[in-house]
Amino acid sequence: MAKTDSEKSELRRRRVPPLITPTDLGAKASADIAGGMNAILADVFALYMKTKNFHWHMSGPHFRDYHLLLDEQADQLYEMTDPIAERIRKTGGSTLRSIGHIARIQRIKDNDADYVDPLDMLAELREDNQTLAARLREVHDVVDEVRDIATASLIENWIDETERRTWFLFESSRRGE
Repeated sequence: MAKTDSEKSELRRRRVPPLITPTDLGAKASADIAGGMNAILADVFALYMKTKNFHWHMSGPHFRDYHLLLDEQADQLYEMTDPIAERIRKTGGSTLRSIGHIARIQRIKDNDADYVDPLDMLAELREDNQTLAARLREVHDVVDEVRDIATASLIENWIDETERRTWFLFESSRRGE
């Protein structure tokens, strides 16, 4: 038995399901969460790449310590990416799709300099982590307003991790007094 054009059309429509995950948060809350968290995700990817850049291009008498510190911090940043993206999807949003998408919304500035002094690297990463913590707090306010407790809980842990990175970068870059 041959299918009618209407039946074929219905079958094609079913093959392309929408990416909207059901949530009780509502469409506006979902859009607000996705907007804030996608900006955070872009910043985390940018900070990850900058941290790896500085890790790869570290030099000087404290090379080993700084190299290992930045590798550890880059790993921590990378570990944040999947939970952020999955949280966006769980709350009904759509997440980043490409490096170009990241570049369009990241707020952490890249550093493409051929050479950066090791202490300047640590200072720049410290400032970027402080900025990330502040932006995480801003998004925490948004998710608190819409009662998205799960995202708020994740953000609280990420703020703590980010403050720890900031602290380590600060202490590692202190000059002897």
